[in-house]
Amino acid sequence: MDDNPAPLLSQRAAIILTMAVAGGIGVGVLTYSSERSLAKAAIAGLVAFGTCMMGLPSLIG
Repeated sequence: MDDNPAPLLSQRAAIILTMAVAGGIGVGVLTYSSERSLAKAAIAGLVAFGTCMMGLPSLIG
């Protein structure tokens, strides 16, 4: 048995995922506070999350 198993995610991947989730939640909350529509807020948050997941890997080297 290996005493020090390999991590499930690299540190870079964890940072990118955390930043994308935070960005998606932030956009969703701001959209809900202005539009008062849960559907629009969910769509905006998911789009922001997807955009961050596509863009952040090129920024974080």
